[in-house]
Amino acid sequence: MKKVCLIIHSLCIGGMERVMTLIANNFTEREDTEVHLVLIGRKREIVYEISDRIIVHKPCFEFNNAWRTINTFRTIFFLRSKVIEISPDTVLSFGEEWNNLVLLSLFRTEYSVFIADRSQPGKDLGRLNNYLRRKLYPTAVGYIAQTKRAKNICLKNEWNNNVQVIGNPIREIKSNGQIEKKNIILSVGRLIKTKNFDQLICMFSEINNGDWKLIIVGGDAKKMKLSVDLQRLINEIGVEHSVILAGEQENIDRYYKKSKIFAFTSSSEGFPNVIGEALSAGLPVVSYDCTAGPSEMIEDGKNGFLIPEFNQTKFKKKLSQLMLDRKLRKNMSKGTKSSIYRFNTNIIANKFYSFINEDG
Repeated sequence: MKKVCLIIHSLCIGGMERVMTLIANNFTEREDTEVHLVLIGRKREIVYEISDRIIVHKPCFEFNNAWRTINTFRTIFFLRSKVIEISPDTVLSFGEEWNNLVLLSLFRTEYSVFIADRSQPGKDLGRLNNYLRRKLYPTAVGYIAQTKRAKNICLKNEWNNNVQVIGNPIREIKSNGQIEKKNIILSVGRLIKTKNFDQLICMFSEINNGDWKLIIVGGDAKKMKLSVDLQRLINEIGVEHSVILAGEQENIDRYYKKSKIFAFTSSSEGFPNVIGEALSAGLPVVSYDCTAGPSEMIEDGKNGFLIPEFNQTKFKKKLSQLMLDRKLRKNMSKGTKSSIYRFNTNIIANKFYSFINEDG
């Protein structure tokens, strides 16, 4: 029996968390594999549905941020002890800052540790974590990059020499025809500044097509309470009846199924799952061509449009074109599902599994 230990901060709502869930569930389908999931974040939530074959481990103490240093050391001790107790054949860690913690916790142990960065390639983590990344990442057995650009940045910075490019698994979103499509432009993401939802709201307002609505699905993050600012903007420009902040949603599929277009204005991504999910649901996508991710899935002019970053004039033009041209939307929708087949959950999970067990 092969033991696989997966480590992440939590399985709360988010792209990285959803990917870990899909991979973990897929791994349990192998009869010869025992899957352990270790949650080391502050909240250690599990929102997504996971297989009952996954063995979950959490620290027995609450992480009180007022005692951050002490609780960080307690987490390191817990993680090292727990992994030794599990005695896995291989370890897979998700998340830049968490990867540092995992590698530090398991330093000079016998376990094969693989790490996967999940955000913008080469992201500045701050002085301490940048230093730890330079020192600790080379000690990992292997590094999983989400895109070719991320791989090149990893090699250039000499973080690790054993690098494999594996995109994210994209869930297949099937429509049974029971949900009626409406004139809805959908956007999904945490309410943080780099998603540039304020720009999207203003562009939608300037297009001024009263037959359409813009729905933004996503909750506040990083204590910024950006929803308050966005709602104020919506009220100020008078689009409160056509722009809806839907908040955090567990059942996001129904939004994909009832929408006709997906809009994405983020300027900082590792691999945006929501673009893949939108394409899986048959939605043509208009997206900023940010550093990494969108160009891996969108074929410009075929299943959507790639817009130079912050070129709002072109973004409005292409978005308006899709809103007005039903035939164009229909033609683009025909190629959306086939364009992301290579990101099928089974295909991606098999790549993960093969890579992290390469030495066994």
